[in-house]
Amino acid sequence: MSDSSKSIHEEQQLETPLLVGDRRRHHPPPEDDDDATTTTTTTWQAELVRELKRQMKVAGPLVVVSFLQYSLQLISVMFVGRLGQLALSSASMATSFAGVTGFGFMMGMGGALETLCGQAYGSAQHHHLLGLHLQRALIITTILSIPISLLWAYTARIFLFLGQDPQISRGAGLYARILIPSILPYGFLQCQLRFLQAQNLVSPLILSTGLATVFHVGLCWALIFRLGFGNEGAALSVAVSYWVNVVVLGIYIGFSPSCRMTWTGFSWDGVRGLCGFLRLGVPSALMVCLELWSYEFLVFMSGLLPNPMLETSMMSLSISTTSVAFRISFGLGSAVSTRVSNELGAGRQNAALVAVRAGTFLSMAQGLCLSLILISVRDVWGFLYTNDQQLAAYMARVIPVLALSNFMDAMQAVFSGVARGCGWQVIGTYVNLGAYYLAGLPAAMVLAFVFGFRGMGLWMGIICGSSLQACLLFAITMNTNWGKQVKKAKERLYASSYLSTETTGAATIP
Repeated sequence: MSDSSKSIHEEQQLETPLLVGDRRRHHPPPEDDDDATTTTTTTWQAELVRELKRQMKVAGPLVVVSFLQYSLQLISVMFVGRLGQLALSSASMATSFAGVTGFGFMMGMGGALETLCGQAYGSAQHHHLLGLHLQRALIITTILSIPISLLWAYTARIFLFLGQDPQISRGAGLYARILIPSILPYGFLQCQLRFLQAQNLVSPLILSTGLATVFHVGLCWALIFRLGFGNEGAALSVAVSYWVNVVVLGIYIGFSPSCRMTWTGFSWDGVRGLCGFLRLGVPSALMVCLELWSYEFLVFMSGLLPNPMLETSMMSLSISTTSVAFRISFGLGSAVSTRVSNELGAGRQNAALVAVRAGTFLSMAQGLCLSLILISVRDVWGFLYTNDQQLAAYMARVIPVLALSNFMDAMQAVFSGVARGCGWQVIGTYVNLGAYYLAGLPAAMVLAFVFGFRGMGLWMGIICGSSLQACLLFAITMNTNWGKQVKKAKERLYASSYLSTETTGAATIP
């Protein structure tokens, strides 16, 4: 027998007794496996419960803030409604036009900060970057407010060119011109909101927005009825109230100890890297605008249906209903975005995945509950808006479709939040473009005009779009390599750090 064979034989003699006689040492009994599995399951469940609590703590205030911000312009329109039908029509058209051409774009631009500030705050070494990102966002919104203001100045001519009623067009043009001073503070407000949201500082947002809303009600009443400014007073009060909100939050950011590490004052470094901000900001704005424009197109198409007065009224009430319901979904999506971006910035890929799962669960539960509530009140919901029996009955038939739309909106909102948290704004833009303009709107036209479903067909088509949007974003999320997302977040942080320290060469890879 060779030396090598003898060695192998000796090893076998040594190993065999261990495998036979001491099996328990090397193969734990089934009870130990069960205990390990139970421990792992319990740990995962505990992490999920903790994450649910974190997200609800952030989402609750953000939902309230979203409602209050949405109500600001709605309050002005409600006051104007007491001045007559012409005043109401003019203010409504101007508000809608301003929303899809200015306010929506500014809100979308702020979405870039959900990525940049959220990931920077997650990394303890890069808290100072939040202030630099905020400065860049303020500069960009200031520049963008100029072309938006010029567009609003020609609102009357645009409406006349589109064949709208001359009186309404002139009234809407005047209202839009007086809204011009509101676009800049609104842009600033969106930047401040994302800056504080990334740090989970949501209480100041509720207080400042609540104060601005209460102030707005009093100011709107005084300008319209006490001082007799009419429509102009309603539009002017919007701008003043936004500035009040901006000033209050600015004081908090500048002097609060909570922002001492994230806001270090204005710096020339804040002027650098504007193009990098635009690479996220522009697609983030397009994500929002592509969705908003599709709903406005529904209103336009409803005017081409038989009985256009009934169809457009139904569409306006339906969009109003879904817009209010979407405030909840948007708040939950913002909370998910914050949690995902924070965890990616901290390098915790598993925690980011838990945040996605928790957000998905909350959105499904919220969407289902709210949809069931809508269905249960479908017979009386229309009478909250109108005394017209025909319109109220039509709304009752449409409500189940709106309930389904609300559920799909809840799902797409949470996955859109994940996209913002990860920095997938470019991908999100392509998803929204394909979902709404290659699927949703064509389906809406076919169902409404070819198959004769009319206004309900328009909604069914847009549901096809939102469903496809949610499914695509879900597929992208579920097939994501979270380790790579952590690496990309680090690269993004390094690039921002390099810009802020390029003159000294002090940047280091996190």
